[in-house]
Amino acid sequence: MKLDKMNIETFLGCDKTFEQARIVLFGAPFDSTTSYRPGARFASRTMRAESYGLETYSPYQDLDLEDAAVFDGGDLELCFGDTNRALEDITAYTREILQCGKLPLMIGGEHLVTLGAVRAVAEKYPDLRVIHFDAHADLRDDYLGARLSHATVLRRVWDIVGDGKIYQFGIRSGERAEFEWGRQHVSTHKFDFEGLGEVVEALQGKPVYFTLDLDVLDPSCFPGTGTPEAGGVTFVQLLDAVMKVGALDIVGCDINELSPMLDASGASTATALKVLRELLLRLEADAIR
Repeated sequence: MKLDKMNIETFLGCDKTFEQARIVLFGAPFDSTTSYRPGARFASRTMRAESYGLETYSPYQDLDLEDAAVFDGGDLELCFGDTNRALEDITAYTREILQCGKLPLMIGGEHLVTLGAVRAVAEKYPDLRVIHFDAHADLRDDYLGARLSHATVLRRVWDIVGDGKIYQFGIRSGERAEFEWGRQHVSTHKFDFEGLGEVVEALQGKPVYFTLDLDVLDPSCFPGTGTPEAGGVTFVQLLDAVMKVGALDIVGCDINELSPMLDASGASTATALKVLRELLLRLEADAIR
């Protein structure tokens, strides 16, 4: 896929040219390692189509996507039968975006797609930190013998960035061994966003990759995901946390694990759209103002 290829259908308000853009939005429609209910491969396509039910203006931030410099590059064509190849394609595309001095923002897809993007971002920023919102620790070394899985993605990210550079929030699910391993190697904040302010303060001036698994939300407000977990945060709590993280030097980010077909009401997709709008505007806030 060419970086400057015009996408026929774009996410609402994200219709700047590649040359004009500071942020490049793209989809990674891949869910081949999903362990429970598949469907996340349809997220980016559905979000584009449904985004036109949303306003470009955010009353939360008093900002408008029409003023933002965002190019929607469309969806990558990923090989569902070869996980390594799919990740390589994500890495290559993310690398091209970074080489052009722009910020990649990926829509998954299952959470494993994060690994492909982090590989490219860590090449450019060796001192990379990772902030991770999720219901699940994703720290298993393998899942049913597979080292590449949405259940192992943060363990594979740790292979790249090392100890003390991953900060997890909202975690409320995982094997005992994951939590025991995590205590030695990552910073895990269970159940909610307590401690996020201190982490944001500590990471000022550091390059940060932000990965947001939408199942951090409680299934009462976000049932459309492959592995829902009771006890999650509310939309308002998540929005407040996104605003805090957006103050950092974000050098890459993604939103993942919406499975739109698992929520026929469309409420989960609508929630994901609003989260994406607010994240885009937070990242663009200084330039817009």
